[in-house]
Amino acid sequence: MFTKLERKIAFRYLGARRRGFGSVVSWVSLIGIMLGVATLIVVMSVMGGFHDTLLSRIVGMNGHVVVYHQDGAIADYDFLIEKMRDSKTVARSVSSIVPIAEGQVMVTARGNNTGAMVRGIRMSDLADKTSRGTRVYGKPLSEIRDGELVAGASLTRSLNVHMGETVSLVSANGATPTAFGTMPRIMSYPVMTSFFMGMYEYDSGYIFMPLETAQKYLNLGNAVTHIDLFLKNPEDTTVVREALIETLPDGYVVRDWRDLNRGFVGALQVETNVMFLILMLIVIVAAFNIVSSLVMLVKDKSKDIAVLRTFGVSRRSMMKIFILSGTSIGVIGALFGTILGVVVAIYIEPIRKFFQWATGRDLFPAELYYLSELPSRVEFLTVLGIAVLAIALAFLATIYPAWKAANTDPVEVLRNE
Repeated sequence: MFTKLERKIAFRYLGARRRGFGSVVSWVSLIGIMLGVATLIVVMSVMGGFHDTLLSRIVGMNGHVVVYHQDGAIADYDFLIEKMRDSKTVARSVSSIVPIAEGQVMVTARGNNTGAMVRGIRMSDLADKTSRGTRVYGKPLSEIRDGELVAGASLTRSLNVHMGETVSLVSANGATPTAFGTMPRIMSYPVMTSFFMGMYEYDSGYIFMPLETAQKYLNLGNAVTHIDLFLKNPEDTTVVREALIETLPDGYVVRDWRDLNRGFVGALQVETNVMFLILMLIVIVAAFNIVSSLVMLVKDKSKDIAVLRTFGVSRRSMMKIFILSGTSIGVIGALFGTILGVVVAIYIEPIRKFFQWATGRDLFPAELYYLSELPSRVEFLTVLGIAVLAIALAFLATIYPAWKAANTDPVEVLRNE
């Protein structure tokens, strides 16, 4: 693609130790591309880590696919679960299927009261879903019996309730009709265990109880409000939804985590795209600096260009020389930026702790971001795409200066010397 002469001249121009503003602009361009690429990789890795961590915590307790009945409770849920497992597509993609009995309540204790969501679930399923990243205090989940509760740590703190103490649940579900009107259902249960997931929504507003206890309290009989399906790959929801729609009888509604968390997922995606576009401006500015640097180089080397042209170097070769010289800045900047960005993204948490220790300030408060550490996920394709995009911008920035060098009139230049 490039002859030996073209490579030799291009790299000589690139490495020339000439003084002047043009040389400074070349270094600024290289450093700008390096920092832009590194910053993009770090930010996209952190955003990807946020996406995975928050998704696993928010969606992980709700199910990746949820099955409802349009008329309310699902009475034959055991038969329905077996029917789902009979589908090869569902069986291949689903890791677990969990029946849920859920309802809104008001919780009262020691004169304090707050709203909460009661969720009836088999304790074995709850133990499996809270085994990663959730701290449990009090009685082990496997020992929770009928009539005992598991509440969020923030909820118990706001109610000033200690383990083993009783709270009252007030619900309109299963309310009792009387001669004086409908009376809400009020039951008292001991809180035996509390949990801390790091998500304020769950820690302050959820109460778990054994499935049978929830069915009695919510007056559901032997029914559940919905069925959660947890997938091996959360991105396979479309395939599973289609299989369930074909498998289930009429009257059932199938929704996935994207539908149930549309606002959160949409906001996270918009923020990721905006951050990418804003930080991409760093690389674009650095690419424009390449234009300035090469234009100055063409002006500085106009005599050399004229001499080369008189010795028979073609316009095409002159273009290739300056394209190679400018693109090399992009390649070197992208290479070092990629290395720097990947290293920082991998060790982002130790780096955060160091700056937090150095400044004496909490740079990532857990109560604000709901996470105890800064997450990061480095994706090969994302890193490769950012590096290629930076090199492509550097290449595009060389076209005008290279065209200007190729169209330099040697006669005019040498006449003025």
